[in-house]
Amino acid sequence: IHPTCIPVSGDHQSKLTLMSESLRNDGRIWVPAKMEDAKAIREGKKKPTDLTEEERDYYLERRYPSFGNLVPRDVASRAAKERCDAGFGVNKTGEAVYLDFAAAIMRYGKEQAKVRGLNAEDENLIKRLGTEVIENKYGNLFQMYEKIVDENPYVTPMMIYPAVHYTMGGVWVDYNLMTTIEGCYCIGESNFSDHGANRLGASALMQGLADGYFVLPYTIGEYLSKDIRTGKISTDLPEFVEAENNVRSQLERFMNNNGTHTVDHFHKRLGKIMWDKVGMARNAEGLNEAIDEIAALREEFYRDVKVPGDMYSFNQELEKAMRVADFLELGELFAKDALHRNESCGGHFREEYQTEDGEAQRDDENFA
Repeated sequence: IHPTCIPVSGDHQSKLTLMSESLRNDGRIWVPAKMEDAKAIREGKKKPTDLTEEERDYYLERRYPSFGNLVPRDVASRAAKERCDAGFGVNKTGEAVYLDFAAAIMRYGKEQAKVRGLNAEDENLIKRLGTEVIENKYGNLFQMYEKIVDENPYVTPMMIYPAVHYTMGGVWVDYNLMTTIEGCYCIGESNFSDHGANRLGASALMQGLADGYFVLPYTIGEYLSKDIRTGKISTDLPEFVEAENNVRSQLERFMNNNGTHTVDHFHKRLGKIMWDKVGMARNAEGLNEAIDEIAALREEFYRDVKVPGDMYSFNQELEKAMRVADFLELGELFAKDALHRNESCGGHFREEYQTEDGEAQRDDENFA
């Protein structure tokens, strides 16, 4: 989960725009302290700059005074979603918090004024000097933000919200990077070896390179060397015929189904269930609800999905339908696995299993 993304502006969007975590070095994260102010901002009746310091809740600084806005990304993400779920979100969808650079601009401006021997009491001068420093550090990100949101982040606080970066970790591998399935290898962040709740900077790229360049050329080669003389494998086997018929039957089912909704319709609904109840913070109630909702959605999907075209030509909608069918199974598996694992560890965080400080409460005796 990446906590520093540009939020969506409505239901027509499904993906958030990733920005840099470096922004949290200088930006202060906050939401309105009062529910009525948050509602007024969402309705366009107030601007964030209308709120005084006392009317703002710098919730990360309040909860984690030692770390403030530099808490680990999983902590920052859960906290942002918790505030928005509680009704304090600040954009039209209610799914955004503020990342404010006003204090950093004034701080850098005063430093520059002193260094240059200028009047440190001139507020306009201080703002101009501080803005120049922020622009030098984050100018490309601020420009991207303004193009997407059409607001000047030097004047109006940025809006950010957590987003799924990608799925990481979990698949067991041996030292050769082979899974428990003979001949099936798993590399990069998809295996369990290097990653916990917080992916270290650039480690996704580095693990992919390390596994791909330095491990797999030797381990896969060794495995294939034993099969090099196997020869052609016959497809005239009952197992192959069964597998082929199962796939053909599913393809025909999709093509003959006279449904009313697109594949994307069901994919989006599944994503919403997963984000709300099987995402960065989980609990037993939400996971049980997710299992029931996914089962109902899968039944509706097979009954009411509409796939255009035919199965004998290049049909990306048909390919997508097969993929979403797999996603429905995988999503249910995620939820059941998370429900069974009564602890918090790594990327898996159960709200019932945390310390008073909000840290993961592990159960190594039963799950290590």
